[in-house]
Amino acid sequence: KKKAKRSKLCRRSVPVYEDITSSINDLSDELLIKILSFLPTKVAVSTSILSKQWQFLWMWLPKLEYSSLRYYSDCSAIQEFIDKYLPLHRAPVIERFSLRLIDDHIQPEDIKRLMFEDDESLQGLLDICPVLEDLSVQLRGKCSMGEISVIVPTLQRLSHSVSWCCYIDGYVIDTPSLKYFKLEDWYNSTHGVQIKDMPELREAYVDVVFFVLKSVIGSITSVKHLTICSEIPERGWEDEVYGGGGFIFNQLEHLKLCVCKDHSSDLLGQLLKDSPNLRVLDVFHTGIHGFVEDTDMVCWKQPSQVPQCLLSSLQIFNWSGYFGRPEERDIAVYILKNACFLKKVTIFADIVQYSVPHLKMIKELAFSSRASTTCELVFVECPYEMFH
Repeated sequence: KKKAKRSKLCRRSVPVYEDITSSINDLSDELLIKILSFLPTKVAVSTSILSKQWQFLWMWLPKLEYSSLRYYSDCSAIQEFIDKYLPLHRAPVIERFSLRLIDDHIQPEDIKRLMFEDDESLQGLLDICPVLEDLSVQLRGKCSMGEISVIVPTLQRLSHSVSWCCYIDGYVIDTPSLKYFKLEDWYNSTHGVQIKDMPELREAYVDVVFFVLKSVIGSITSVKHLTICSEIPERGWEDEVYGGGGFIFNQLEHLKLCVCKDHSSDLLGQLLKDSPNLRVLDVFHTGIHGFVEDTDMVCWKQPSQVPQCLLSSLQIFNWSGYFGRPEERDIAVYILKNACFLKKVTIFADIVQYSVPHLKMIKELAFSSRASTTCELVFVECPYEMFH
């Protein structure tokens, strides 16, 4: 009986499967293309063998993402995709194109988003992408390249990353329409960096070695939101970066300054002076360099005059990774003492990895004088590894 019953169940399942298959095939091509768009491109292409109806559906996908790890993939398969299948693509506009190996056979006149990794044909490809809006250039691992040029008038988002072990002659960035810019450059050997002015820029993330900071700081003065992380020489860096003067960040409202690198908080005084309309200040430690040691001591060069933003605009001050050291306390006390319109100060403090009693931290700041009588001071105990 059990065997017979099982057999009946199996027989019943056949028409159900056929009904499901039939139902999928009854869907419109537009809906099937929408379904395929949620799959990796390689999988979507493989559906072409299912039936004649599915044979050409993948060719209408607006997003193509064919990428895999170099060391574990068959590069010839990727090359076959470029040479054999990509020319067949029929979508009027490619919204996003991501590929590890790029070949000159591609004709992406309508590509709007592109991810590029470790290839010397970048500018050649950019030249035939007249409406490109989103570009990611990632030079990772042990690569070796000449000078890279990113000259795209329509570009709105750019992420440019150079690893510490990637040998590069330099790069030129000319993107006048850019709204978002992320620059990570950890290659410590001298290389040329030329970054043109970005008048439309609204948000920037800059994590670079010092000499690159000199090349980028004057080009991003239109930002509203700025995150910056860079080590600074112990002395004399102001003349190198600013030429004895300064830059005015008139539109900057939110500044996030990382103090995890040598003398990096020396930038704070200068940036406060340069940002007359600053409303939110975040000082943070990334928490990626392990325990805090004496070499990580925060440096602080107090401005000779109180910056305008403290007198008229700063409302929020957060510190993530506060260890209660004298240099940190001096910065926090200075801001509390001079920020006239400060509404809230939040201190994320660690009492485990750096032995400063929590109560002492509270007393030092809670009983310090404040320019704003309505300022709220909040302490949050937070494990060091969670600061970032």
